[in-house]
Formats: sequence, C-alpha cells, structure tokens
Amino acid sequence: MILASEIAERIGAELRGEDRPLERVAPLDDADAGCLSFLAAAKYRASLSDTRAGAVILAPAQAEGAPGTVLVVDNPYLGFARAAALLHPPRRAPAGVHASAVVDADARIDPTASIGALCVIEGGVEIGAEVEIGPGCIVRAGTRIGAGSRLVARVTVCEDTVIGERALLHPGAVIGRDGFGFAKDGRRWVRIPQVGRVRLGNDVEVGANSAVDRGAIGETVIEDGVKIDNLIQIGHNVSVGENTAMAACSGISGSTRIGRNCTIGGAVGMAGHLEIGDDVHFTGMAMVTRSFPEAGLYSSGVPAMANADWRRNAARFRHLDELARRVKRLEAALEPAAADGDAPEPSGDA
Repeated sequence: MILASEIAERIGAELRGEDRPLERVAPLDDADAGCLSFLAAAKYRASLSDTRAGAVILAPAQAEGAPGTVLVVDNPYLGFARAAALLHPPRRAPAGVHASAVVDADARIDPTASIGALCVIEGGVEIGAEVEIGPGCIVRAGTRIGAGSRLVARVTVCEDTVIGERALLHPGAVIGRDGFGFAKDGRRWVRIPQVGRVRLGNDVEVGANSAVDRGAIGETVIEDGVKIDNLIQIGHNVSVGENTAMAACSGISGSTRIGRNCTIGGAVGMAGHLEIGDDVHFTGMAMVTRSFPEAGLYSSGVPAMANADWRRNAARFRHLDELARRVKRLEAALEPAAADGDAPEPSGDA
C-alpha cells in the first residue's frame, strides 16, 4: 500500500481531504476504499457522488466541491498513468539464465539480466544490465540489447539488430526479419537479399505480433520514444521519428520517412518512399499515397453509414467521371457568352 500523500508528491498533485492508504487502481464505478481512480472528462463528474474510491485524481476545474479525498493535477490522465505505475510496478524475473535456455558461449550477458525458459541466445549477442528476456524468445547472432529492456515472451529478434535502453517488446513481435524485396524475372520473383539491420532507440515499445523489417541496404530506424501498437507492419528502410505513436493494424511501406511527434491512427495504410513531416496526424483508416511534409491533421476513407445510403452512393460512383466531363463541357460553352456579357441572368427561382 502507498499513502495518498506519497502518491500526490510523486506525481506532482495537490492532496485535498483525508490521507489514506491505497493499494490498486480501479474505475470510478468499480472502486472501493483501497482504490485510486481518476476523472478525466467533465461528463463523468456525476459519478463522483456515487464512487466508493479511496481517492480520485482530477483536474482543478473538477475539484471544487468534490467529495472525499482528491488528488488535484492539471493532467489527470497523465497523473493516473504515473500513479498506476507506482501502485502496480512490473514484476521482475530473477536474474540469471533458466536451465532450459540455450545460450551460445560467445554471447555476453550482464549478470543482472534474466534469460527465461526455452530462450535461444546466439553467438555475438550482447545483453545489458537488468534486461529481461521472457520465455520462448529467440535472439539471433550479433544483436545488442540495451539496459532495462524487456522482451515479454516469444519475441524474435533477428541478426545484428540494435535495441536501445528500456525498450518493451510484447509477445510475438518480430524485429529484423527480411524485408519484402523481390525483382521480376519474367513471370517469376527473385528474392533480393536484405543485408541491412533494424535499430530501435531508447524507450521504444512494439506491440504484440507486430513486425519491423530489416533494411534491404542500410537501416530501418525506430527512434527514441516511438510507440507501435499490435499487428503493425513496418517495411524495410522505414524511418520513424522520436515520440511518434502508431495504432493497431497500420502498415508502412518501405523507405517511407515519418517525422517526430506524429500519430498514426488505426488501420492506416501508407505507400512507400514518402516523406511525412513532424507533427503530422492521420486519423484511422487513412490511405496515404503522397507525402505530407506540413504539420496538420489529415483523413481519408468513407465513414460507415446505413447500407441503403451506401448502396445508392456506390452506384453513383461509377458516373463521377462522366459527370465531371459534362460539367467541363458546360463551363466551356458558357465561357464565351460570359466574356461577351451575354451570360443568362439567374431566374428568380434560382
């Protein structure tokens, strides 16, 4: 348990009300006296009167008249994230190498690192201090993993990959597999050797079953602080700038460069060899087929609608080109009349 006053001090909040011990986090409607909850949106303020939470994190605008113990902070969501990390610290595996792991004699493993059951660590691998390699992971030859990083389970890290400090790779992630590179020989495809590598920066997170391909030549680079969700494909020689976040099921084609502090919504598809600037934000299911060097919010795709409306609209899509041509012909016919001052006057019914 941690006292509310200690949590307030650690997250930079002001404690109002009774100091009390807290042991876990919970939503407002499912909390008890030992729980810490939070209120991030004003529309849920009515829930404060009914909650049994021991303490609630909220913004100054919501704190006036709030019952019970509250921790007041400018950004409740961020405050809650930091408080949750205090109340629910990650479990650390014990240092050492599990008896079932296969570790090459040429691998260098810090004595504070943990190598789990059924892992394979190949020759030339370097594993830093307090790294945790969870069960079933495979780390191929020449890979370097920085201090404090964690491979949760069944992560595959291919040859010569460089992983920075405090990286978090979730189950099933594959880092450094061959990129999708083929040359056409008549009707057959010929594989192009992928001889580059992947470099992940510090504090990078890669979600479950996501893949980051090695460079065909040179590096695929994921810079510091990048967050990659589940089921994402990063093609060869892609570069992703610092603190960019990417939601599930997105795909980034080869050699595209994404700037810093971008957000990529779920199921975004991005063509190859594009230049995406800093602070560019794509909403979910955007189809990105050209470069966007300027900061801003961009969207595409068709939102869901009633099926009958969709069917009518889809039927009309086939006539858009014909309609555009008719409009051009009408404009061309009206231009001479307008130039002579003989353009027809709009009717009173227009």
